[in-house]
Amino acid sequence: MLRPLGLGDLLTGVPAIRAVRAAVPDHHLVLATTEALRPLAELIDAVDEVLPARELEPLDWSGPPPELAVDLHGKGSASHVVVADLHPRRLLTFASPGYPGPNWYADEHEVRRWCRLVSEGLGVAADPDALDLAVPPVPPPVRDAAVVHPGAAYPGRRWPPDRFAAVARFLADAGHDVRITGGPAEVELARSVAGAAGLGPDAVLAGRTTSLELAAVIAAARVVVCGDTGVAHLASAYRRPSVVLFGPVSPALWGPPPREHHVVLWHGDGSGDPWGTDLDPALARINLDEVLTAVEELT
Repeated sequence: MLRPLGLGDLLTGVPAIRAVRAAVPDHHLVLATTEALRPLAELIDAVDEVLPARELEPLDWSGPPPELAVDLHGKGSASHVVVADLHPRRLLTFASPGYPGPNWYADEHEVRRWCRLVSEGLGVAADPDALDLAVPPVPPPVRDAAVVHPGAAYPGRRWPPDRFAAVARFLADAGHDVRITGGPAEVELARSVAGAAGLGPDAVLAGRTTSLELAAVIAAARVVVCGDTGVAHLASAYRRPSVVLFGPVSPALWGPPPREHHVVLWHGDGSGDPWGTDLDPALARINLDEVLTAVEELT
């Protein structure tokens, strides 16, 4: 199964991966994903082995041709050929020139898209709500924290830092243990948010956690406030209360499952640029008061 993308991509593919397991319950299932995501991929109970992979590059597979190969990466031949080159007995891909399969629909939610590929292609039921991950085998650096995650892969998806700081200050004033998370490239952003919120350096977890420790923090969190990022999908995977702020991309495509403890805020029309270098206007329209109201209702 090929899925060498980002954290959110991996987690939205979990229900489809579980459906593949249901289709071939006695097989040894190998998930090809990035080396960085290996620790989290190993938390998926349907996966027997993780194979390090690079996007759209040939796989370093020395085993025999597989019985089944599934492209959970994309819709076209560039990714189809990666799994086809393994010479599997059966190949499952979306339809494209030279490759039969189910049709790709651009307006389909990411979770349901891959569930449908497996369901139609292998004739098994796929549950879009089967997003859960095993709890990481490491102790979380903190438990029951109010997690504020101000970063995102692209500037267009980053709500202004001063607003995140105001949320963090609101949570701290309400008596919560507030922690600011982020990756190594987001340390300065996290520090600026913590400083503006009046929090000390211990509140900043950005750059200080491994991927498993971050997952453990989210799994044990009181509430999570973030943008359209992998952390939002971790909150879904661990069924933690979350307030997720969407901008250029519609939550109808990437949002959390419809559960009462996941609150989605969005004022867009789906026409924004998810790779934009400037704050998306739809994300900018989410005001502080509505975020604080949502946070207060969840806590």
